[in-house]
Amino acid sequence: MKLHLSNAPGRNRVTACGADFVEINGERHLRSFVLLPTRLEPHWPVSPANEISTDAIRFLASCEAEIVLIGTGSGQHFPHPATLRPLIEAGIGFEVMSTPAACRTYNILVAENRLVAAGLIV
Repeated sequence: MKLHLSNAPGRNRVTACGADFVEINGERHLRSFVLLPTRLEPHWPVSPANEISTDAIRFLASCEAEIVLIGTGSGQHFPHPATLRPLIEAGIGFEVMSTPAACRTYNILVAENRLVAAGLIV
């Protein structure tokens, strides 16, 4: 699926999303990563959604975002509630959704100049 966003100049944006990739600013990524409006962390060591660790969530909590999106691959898979504790303790809002939905939501939030971080499982 191709995604288009024209009102977030100078910010990272998702330009396409497929079954085995996510494209950021025209560059394909084949492994899980963390996306922020001004940077990309290419090595988020998570593959299947059931392997999201507390350390992976702790990293998302450290990104200084007001909302965190967790894209869990092709379907929506909720991590164990205890795994999400770092976000809860930090008072950071979060949403768990499929990676394509997280990509669309990320683009909307970036266009609104929101401080968003997206942990995307590819």
